[in-house]
Amino acid sequence: MLPAARRLNRRDDFTLVLRGGRRAGARRVVLHYAATGTTGPARVGFVVSKAVGDSVQRHRTQRQLRHLCAARLDELPTGGLLVVRALPAAAGSTSTELGADLDRGLRRLGLPVAGAHDRG
Repeated sequence: MLPAARRLNRRDDFTLVLRGGRRAGARRVVLHYAATGTTGPARVGFVVSKAVGDSVQRHRTQRQLRHLCAARLDELPTGGLLVVRALPAAAGSTSTELGADLDRGLRRLGLPVAGAHDRG
């Protein structure tokens, strides 16, 4: 579970990251990242649209992504904002597959990836 201080939940923050940040994609997710230059903790938000599937699939996918990002949170730079957008291929994916795509996207953004998660 992500602590409240590490969650991205304001519309303005999502807009800042999605419109002004860098983007890197993988098969199941697209990552958007913006460095704010602040000293606060890195924060993460999620976009899981109806294209991913019905309500059950969307919530399952978001829970998986939240759990995977919580494990990678300490690797993100201070003050960074990350938005993880799930693609339709994320529905029904295993945590291993989603984790590999997250790591791939983080590497493409030039962000650190923990050695324990370093795959593909």
